[in-house]
Amino acid sequence: MTAEITADIHARLAGYRDRFDAVFARYFDTLAQQRLPRSTFVPEALELVRDMSLRGGKRLRVALLYEAARLVTPDPVPGLEEAALSIELLQTHGLIHDDIIDDSPVRRGASSVYYAYRDRYPDREQTALGLAVLAGDLAAFWSVQVLMSAPVSREARRAMAAVQATAGADTVVGQVLDLERDFGPLPDREALDAVSEYKSARYSVLAPLQLGLLAAGADPADHHEELARYARLVGVSGQLRDDYLDLFADTATLGKAAGTDLRSGRRSYAVCAVLAATADQERALVEAALTAPGCPPETVEQVQRIARRHGVDQQLRADIRQNAEGAAAVAAGWRGRWRGDAVEFFEYLPLWAAERAL
Repeated sequence: MTAEITADIHARLAGYRDRFDAVFARYFDTLAQQRLPRSTFVPEALELVRDMSLRGGKRLRVALLYEAARLVTPDPVPGLEEAALSIELLQTHGLIHDDIIDDSPVRRGASSVYYAYRDRYPDREQTALGLAVLAGDLAAFWSVQVLMSAPVSREARRAMAAVQATAGADTVVGQVLDLERDFGPLPDREALDAVSEYKSARYSVLAPLQLGLLAAGADPADHHEELARYARLVGVSGQLRDDYLDLFADTATLGKAAGTDLRSGRRSYAVCAVLAATADQERALVEAALTAPGCPPETVEQVQRIARRHGVDQQLRADIRQNAEGAAAVAAGWRGRWRGDAVEFFEYLPLWAAERAL
C-alpha cells in the first residue's frame, strides 16, 4: 500500500470518528434531559453507559456504515446517523457484558462498568453485578429504540431493525461459542473462525454494511453471500491480528503486558497455534500456563520463545495477510457495480489493518 492510500484511510476514519463522537455526546445529552423517575441509580446507570460509550474506540463500524452508503451514492443519506448510534450502542452493550463475563476491571483505559459498580457498592457484590447487567441491557434496548426513529421509510426501518436484531443475537451466540472454546478438546480452525464470525464479524462488519446499503436504498440481500464472505475474512484477519499482538507485541505497542489470553486461560488463535506446534515438555509448559491463571511474565516470555522457535509468529502473520488479501479480493469484485472510491476503501481497509500488525 502506498503512503497516499494509508493517509487517506487514516483521514477518513478520523473524520468519521470525530463527527460521530459529537453526535453520540448530543444523543446522551438528549437522554439525560428526558423525564426520569426519582432515582439515584437510574441517572447513575445512564452516566456509566455514556462514559463507556464516549471513552474511545476507532469507530470503525461507523466508518463502514457510511462508506457502505457511499457505495451507492455520494449524497447525504437520511438514517445513517441513527444507524450509527444504534450499532455503537450495541457495541457498548457488548463491552459491558463482556467485562462481566471476563471479570475485567479495565476497559479503554479506565474502570469497566462492572468494576465501577463494584467500587461504588463494595458490600453489595450481587447488586453491583445486577446493575452492570442492567446497564448493558439499557444500551441494547436504546440501540433498537434509536433505530426506530430513523427518518426513512417504514419498510427501510423494518429491514434495518431486522439486521440489528440479527446482529445482536449473533453476537450473543458468538459469546457462548467463545466460552465453549475453552472447554474440551483443543478447538480446530473451523471452531476458532466461528467464534470470530459470530462474536465480531457479523455485527462489526456485516451489519454496518447492510445498514448503510439499506439506508441508501439498496437491497443487501441481493449480495448477501459476498458481503458475508467479506465480513468473515475481515473478522478473522482482525481477530488473528489481535491474538498475535496479545502474545508477541511489546508493552509499548500493546499498551499492556503481553500474554493476557494465556494468563486468562483463553484458547486464542495464537495459543492454539503454539499448542498445535509443540509436544512433550514444551506443550506441557504451555498447557500449565493456561491452567494456572495469572502466570508470571517469565512464563509468558518462555511461551513466546517456544512459539518463535516453531515459527508460530511467522505463521500467524502469513494467516493475517492471507485473510486480509482475501477480503480485498472480494471488495475488488464490486468495481463496476458500485462507486469506485467507496469500493477502494473496502478494498484497502483490511490490508491497512493487517499491516498494523506486521
